[in-house]
Amino acid sequence: MTWSQRPLRSRLVAVILGFGSLALAAALLAPLVGSTHVSLARALDRSIPFADNADAQIFFLARLPRVLTAMVVGAALTTAGVVLQAMFRNPLAAPETLGVSAGAALGAILAIVLGFTTSVGPFSPVPAASLGGALAAAVAVYLLASAPRRPLSTTVLLLAGVTLNALISAVILFVQYLSDFTQSFRALRWMVGDLDVGGFVPILAALPLVVLAFVMAARIAAPLNLLTLGVDLAASRGVHVEQTHRVAFLTAALATSAAVSLAGPVAFVGIVVPHLVRLIVGVDNRLVLPASALFGAAFLVGCDLIARTIMPPIEIPVGIITAVIGGPFFLWLLVRNA
Repeated sequence: MTWSQRPLRSRLVAVILGFGSLALAAALLAPLVGSTHVSLARALDRSIPFADNADAQIFFLARLPRVLTAMVVGAALTTAGVVLQAMFRNPLAAPETLGVSAGAALGAILAIVLGFTTSVGPFSPVPAASLGGALAAAVAVYLLASAPRRPLSTTVLLLAGVTLNALISAVILFVQYLSDFTQSFRALRWMVGDLDVGGFVPILAALPLVVLAFVMAARIAAPLNLLTLGVDLAASRGVHVEQTHRVAFLTAALATSAAVSLAGPVAFVGIVVPHLVRLIVGVDNRLVLPASALFGAAFLVGCDLIARTIMPPIEIPVGIITAVIGGPFFLWLLVRNA
């Protein structure tokens, strides 16, 4: 019996076990690797006071939060990528398409340049401003694409997102031009992706948005399968096309906003991972969504591991590693789909 002939439940269990094991292995092994050796047994040894246990401090305070951040961000970005590629029926669609990442970047840079010091709930000033900018950009794109007495247009949505992305990018350059060297350097470090969040609180703050986005994506996985075949065919099969488009947009916006507010705009994860997963499990979004989320988590952990260890003691921003991997892959997709 071939893979496609097996029952959906059987394939789903295999996908979750396989990719889940990969993600779990990445989460357990990555904190042990770095310029300083860490013993897992010593890190977990509760007989040693935490203040005297260097292994535990490195494991729990420095590396584990970074690994968990990579997993949350990777899962969120790949979920957004899967949803957008199905909604737009475009294999090159990515979380950056909607302009949400650009809005988040503008919010973060304004917080850095203007010296915001006020936290919003569990969010510190820069992540809070980033999340606000991302949500504001999402609302702007949505309003542009859903004019009165006109159904939500994916074409207008795509064009509005690309246009807003270009406009916000120009504003970001202008703000950077007016800022001093210290502010520009800090903004640049944030824009290339930074997983060093400094603790577990930022992760817990962003996690509810990511979970909500994934639940919404799972509920529309079957309608998205039909949408990839065409709007008319999906409507004839009972899919409420406009409602599905709205839920898909909200899902992608929430996932992208949470990920970017947590780690900055990490590029190419949302486009590379879904395509790699489809080569393994097929094109059924009911399988692609969980597989992409789990593989995306492991993928970004692996990229961060490379960023931390390739040039010790210097740590390269993870966004550079994902761009080096994703750039050639993106060009291959362009040639393949030309």
